[in-house]
Amino acid sequence: MKKLLQNIKGDKVIWSVVVILSLFSLLLIYSTTDRLALEHNSTPFRFLISQIFYLILGLGTVYIFHKIKYTRFMKWSVYLFLASIPLLLYTLFFGTELNSGSRWISIPFVGVTIQTSDLAKLAIFTFLARQLSLKQKVIGDFWKGFFPVLFPVLVICGLIAPANLSTALLLGATCCFMFFIGRIPMKHILLLIVAGIGLVLCIFAISKLTGKGRGGTWQKRIEVFMGKNADADDTYQTDQANIAIANGKILGRGPGNSYAKNFLPHPYSDFVFAIVIEEYGLFGASVVMFCYLLFLWRSINIFRRCPYAFGAFLSIGLSFTLVFQAMINMAVAVHLVPVTGQTLPFISKGGSSIVFTAIAVGVILSVSRYVDEMEGKQQLVKQIEKEEQEKAALAAAQNNS
Repeated sequence: MKKLLQNIKGDKVIWSVVVILSLFSLLLIYSTTDRLALEHNSTPFRFLISQIFYLILGLGTVYIFHKIKYTRFMKWSVYLFLASIPLLLYTLFFGTELNSGSRWISIPFVGVTIQTSDLAKLAIFTFLARQLSLKQKVIGDFWKGFFPVLFPVLVICGLIAPANLSTALLLGATCCFMFFIGRIPMKHILLLIVAGIGLVLCIFAISKLTGKGRGGTWQKRIEVFMGKNADADDTYQTDQANIAIANGKILGRGPGNSYAKNFLPHPYSDFVFAIVIEEYGLFGASVVMFCYLLFLWRSINIFRRCPYAFGAFLSIGLSFTLVFQAMINMAVAVHLVPVTGQTLPFISKGGSSIVFTAIAVGVILSVSRYVDEMEGKQQLVKQIEKEEQEKAALAAAQNNS
């Protein structure tokens, strides 16, 4: 164990946040899977073991990827981006349907399903970091600098949007943030926002005209959020989440004592933050939020310290999308935004989503490890130079005496 800890490099605060969120996840999964266990004629212990397995797999994935030199991801990003396009197309037309949307594909002979949008998020952010770093000298030019960066974003978001609009919007917003820190002119970013809105409206119109896709679902969710044409069935999830939040108060009802977990359809994934508030109160919810914000702050430090554009863009892009996803999940639970179906990273019940999140964290820690090693070498060089100067000064003083 001591040798393993010595081999763990990178930002220790980020490592600590990941471990804390993972441990917190185990408490919540064991607490919220009672009804799911009854449906499967099992016990919550089964789902706890499953979550332990995936979290151990996730931490192992973080460890493996943080040992890889981050510059390798620059080359791999091209292949990852190209591979994600046919996977998204296959998912869109032949994927497993969930709530009228094709979001998942099944791996043959294994019985495991993966959400290809998770892979696409990794692909677009690594590829976007590569493009931004390569185009810095011509970033102000529309065709030479901006369009090569914009096109892959439109492709990925356009393929994700018909089945999973919330993820597409999340990606688009994070990409706009990366464009801003990548010194792309604001007029180009505004053009992207307009193009994104136009793309969403086109997809919505086509869905409504053809009767295919999730246009009706999007419209219904917005109407329910606005309080229009909504009955008790439509507001059931948000009503139960509000009850859970009201019951939580400051310190909560205690671990495992949630009432809403027996009524919320997905208390272990989409609305897990409502259970956090009910069982651990405002205090527990604040701790969870603090962990994600601490994760983002440490990633920003990595971004500021990294001397190379690719590593800087890579760390800030991946960290921002993870934290933004967490904030959207929390906002849904407290009824600040319409229901989106986004999970809470490292806390919600999951399999492939935990692994892909772990890959992203591993890449961020890979950049951190390189920055730490580089700064360590620089400090060593400075120390050697200082010692040489002191020896030279001492020798000169002895000669003069």
